[in-house]
Amino acid sequence: MTVRLTLISPATSGALRDVGFDDDSPLDPEGIARAESLASAVGPSSRAYSSPSARCRRTAEALGLPAEPVTELAGCAMGRWRGQTLAAVAAAEEAAVGAWLSDPTAAPHGGESLRALRVRVGAWLDGLRADSGRVTVVAEPDVIRAALVHALGAPDEAAWRLDVRPLTAVHLSGRAERWNLRVGDPLVPAQTPTATGQAAGRFHSRSSR
Repeated sequence: MTVRLTLISPATSGALRDVGFDDDSPLDPEGIARAESLASAVGPSSRAYSSPSARCRRTAEALGLPAEPVTELAGCAMGRWRGQTLAAVAAAEEAAVGAWLSDPTAAPHGGESLRALRVRVGAWLDGLRADSGRVTVVAEPDVIRAALVHALGAPDEAAWRLDVRPLTAVHLSGRAERWNLRVGDPLVPAQTPTATGQAAGRFHSRSSR
């Protein structure tokens, strides 16, 4: 059987907006409103999960998903950089940031390396049962990048080349060691048929008789 996995990035929070290392900050009001407006865009699934962060759990709630937080889907542990902006860290620790950006095994912040994150997320991904059916996950952007790199068998450094925007979805289908990727569908709310569209439908229906 084939697993059909949809990975949704969270709505905006202070850390996402300021290009910072997450300190479990909540969604901002605009992010909540945007997620709620997109709830109709999320299709039904057999199972729903989320990263354990506040912004992912709140995004799942706003999207109408009864998501179970999963520890293995936590964002990368950033050690002493947690809660700081990338600009501030780069100004204070230029060499350390350079090592972190160039070496996927480096963890100069005292937390988790990019490779360790990919291995952790990849183990969860490959552990999905073949009979899982449709699975929806609201996950941190770095978790989504790690999942995609693992699924495609790409080098860890490729994660830096993947841009994950707020409230977008990517789709994986397959199973362990054989995944196919459908890239970056924006979440668009379902449209109520307009009077013009309904009239056109009735016209086509009559004309086809």
